[in-house]
Amino acid sequence: MEKLPPSSVSATVDFDADGIQHGFLKLPFSHDASAWGAVMTPITVIKNGDGPTALLTGGNHGDEYEGITSLLKLTHTLSTKNIQGRVIVIPMMNQPAVDAGSRVSPIDNGNMNRAFPGHPYGSMTERMADYFTRHLIPLCDTALDIHSGGKTLDILPFAAAHRLSDKAQESRCIEGAKLFGAPFCFYMEEMDPTQLYDTAVESQGKVFVTTELRGGGTTTPETIQMADRGIHNFLVYSGILKSHYLPPSSSPIELEIPHAECYLQSEHNGILELCVALGDTIEKGDLIARIYSTERTGQQPAQYHAETSGIIAARRHSSKISLGDTFAVLAKAIA
Repeated sequence: MEKLPPSSVSATVDFDADGIQHGFLKLPFSHDASAWGAVMTPITVIKNGDGPTALLTGGNHGDEYEGITSLLKLTHTLSTKNIQGRVIVIPMMNQPAVDAGSRVSPIDNGNMNRAFPGHPYGSMTERMADYFTRHLIPLCDTALDIHSGGKTLDILPFAAAHRLSDKAQESRCIEGAKLFGAPFCFYMEEMDPTQLYDTAVESQGKVFVTTELRGGGTTTPETIQMADRGIHNFLVYSGILKSHYLPPSSSPIELEIPHAECYLQSEHNGILELCVALGDTIEKGDLIARIYSTERTGQQPAQYHAETSGIIAARRHSSKISLGDTFAVLAKAIA
């Protein structure tokens, strides 16, 4: 096995000290505007004695704002007197992407959620992923990573966990996802899980919960309320926050994305006309979308029909579509 060198990322906080600390994860970055510069990722550590540790993250993608907003709020509202244990809060995992308002980092085009386990000699994004893998994930017992659809997707608001070979671990993750309190709870199969943050956490045996809380590159009062409530409930579930669960108005509806074929992808470039709405129930053979060519007029659109039944769990937000773009995701009732 390759012996990896120390990380080039350093923390200005002491993870073992009691109290509330606000600081940075510093990653040296030499560039035209700053020869001895650094990527400065804000971090808060809130600790009160011994107990479990929760690692809370947002901004894994820089255009997904529910996690960023609610976790920034948490850093100035959570008190040590209300917890037993430790909470590590990183509202903006991919700080350069958040600054740019983009899904990926403008420094290296790095997608944080496709960079794990990372490497200390890799790109800036891979170096930060490596720090998470080797230094932050080992500290935690539970991890919550808050996503939404960003600029390109609109998604039924859900908390989710994955099918895992360790069924006891899977059960703990699903319990955490249900207690988050989103309107839907998903069992997910990712298109490609190999380089996800999710997989890095799960492979170390930790409880991991992720979310998708609508999208469009914005927030609403409803989605922020979901995130605020979900963070509260996750800390209660983690055994850290000394409080009661905040129940949603109804129990979450449980659905599953059972395989990669549930992600419907375009085989054409052009303008997308979705013929179904988010949350619609569809049957095999139903017309889901038309894609119109922008190269010339008078052409019939390409039509996409459902190859299986299900519920529209996610849809493309932008009507401009390219070859390979996912335009809809199907979910199914759990058998």
